[in-house]
Amino acid sequence: MAKQKYYVVWEGKQPGVYSTWAECQAQTDHYTGAKYKSYESKAAADAAFKAGWKGNWGTGATGTGAAKSKAAGSWSRSASVPTSAEIDYDSISVDVGTRGNPGPVEYKGVDTQTGDIIFSCGPIKKGTNNLGEFLAIVHALALLHKEGSSKTVYSDSVNAMKWVKQKRVATTLARDASTEEIWTLIDRAEHWLQTNTYPNKVLKWQTKEWGEIKADYGRK
Repeated sequence: MAKQKYYVVWEGKQPGVYSTWAECQAQTDHYTGAKYKSYESKAAADAAFKAGWKGNWGTGATGTGAAKSKAAGSWSRSASVPTSAEIDYDSISVDVGTRGNPGPVEYKGVDTQTGDIIFSCGPIKKGTNNLGEFLAIVHALALLHKEGSSKTVYSDSVNAMKWVKQKRVATTLARDASTEEIWTLIDRAEHWLQTNTYPNKVLKWQTKEWGEIKADYGRK
């Protein structure tokens, strides 16, 4: 069972503290410069909302909420995974939705600024969360390549970003009749990476600092 989270919206359609991601998303989608973040308890969320976003949102965060998140080790930055100090809103954010892992997989890419869906795929009969994330990143890169755009791509999957960099996935998902669909897409995506170059940055979305990624399916 997923642990209860509370969402603080400092800048949005209706600032406040919300108990579900769907409520938070309703206040931040299509809102330019939205500032929001999730907390593990109602008390922490209330305190953060009262204190304001400065010191609680973004990489400049200091203060109790940010210190606890870092001290608890609930998130980390790998030296091999590119990050950015501030959100680049002129970008595409991708995420995956699954029903079981492995299980049916779907993914989408959205405009980070507005939340508008740019592309979506699935459900694919059987796959894994990381494979879906990999496909979503490559889909975004291929689309931007076709458009001649150097926009950034955001993902919250370290594994998928690593696979993109290596131009090959590393998964234990078997190749059989039930996984033929996703393996066909993976083979195609790997081939694209191995035969194309791109200027786009692929950056880690910092969920603990920025809230859920804009493409999130809200299935936590």
